[in-house]
Amino acid sequence: MADPRTNERGAALLTVLLLVAVMAVVAASALERLALATRMAGNGGAVDQARAYADAGAEMARLRIGDLVAQSPGRTSLRGGWLGARQALPVPGGSATARVTDAGNCFNINSLVAGESEASLKVRPVGVTQFQALMQALGIDARQAQSVAASAADWIDSDSVPQPGGAEDDVYARATTPYRAANRFMIDASELRAVAGVTPAIHDVLRPWICALPNADLSPINVNTLLPEQAPLFAMLLPGMVSVAQARQYLAQRPAGGYGGTVEFWGGLARQGVTPPNEVGAQVKMTTRWFQVDVDVDVGGMEVNERALIDAQQNPAQIVRRGWSNGA
Repeated sequence: MADPRTNERGAALLTVLLLVAVMAVVAASALERLALATRMAGNGGAVDQARAYADAGAEMARLRIGDLVAQSPGRTSLRGGWLGARQALPVPGGSATARVTDAGNCFNINSLVAGESEASLKVRPVGVTQFQALMQALGIDARQAQSVAASAADWIDSDSVPQPGGAEDDVYARATTPYRAANRFMIDASELRAVAGVTPAIHDVLRPWICALPNADLSPINVNTLLPEQAPLFAMLLPGMVSVAQARQYLAQRPAGGYGGTVEFWGGLARQGVTPPNEVGAQVKMTTRWFQVDVDVDVGGMEVNERALIDAQQNPAQIVRRGWSNGA
């Protein structure tokens, strides 16, 4: 007959082993959570540090832009090689670069309307015509271009009456997930994706050419900084009068220091029989008001990208909009 004390000792041993196993699992789980929390805290700190460096880079660019404008208040040209050049910034324990571009050399999507306040925005025909001309210059079908331009203007204007070929709330209400037109300025050009008729393919074509400036001014194209490869932005100002090829050639013939005034600029085209409408003539600029700064920071393997919009018309120049994204 088995000794009862032996069975009791076996049961006790089994209980101890089970407790040890449970404690091991609990300890492993706790260590894993602690390691995860430590990594998350470290990543959060790295992101905060990278964003601080990005902010500092944008501030440095703002000061440099102020100096650039002050040196030549009546003309912003390509002299100095500032446009698009990546400048290295000193960053402890990592790397950073800043890149400045002319943020006005794009189609200002908010110029599709005119008005003093967002409660009284009305469709601006010349803006719609320019947007349509730009799309056609980029190879988008004329009928699609007309529909997208009209719908984008309806998206921003204050009323609920669609233009011919446009779209208002009744169109968006029939979507799988219903929504409404914004009836306000676009904050970011990516908002165009929500507009009726804008397919992913059309948006991909337009993305490098459009912007959403914080006003309804017609796109302030600075012909002293507009590059020949950006010729569609000039051709859109004079649809049917100047082709993309002609615009590219004219920009390539620009004086090294840029044009001194609009009379000098338009004079060359006048000799070719091209006279712009008054509104378009005033739209072309010799100086740049809006600058974009892109700062890329890598600290400890953590990447942060900051994009800032700078208004150089203010004195001193001011950052009026900024946004961030984290790299992989």
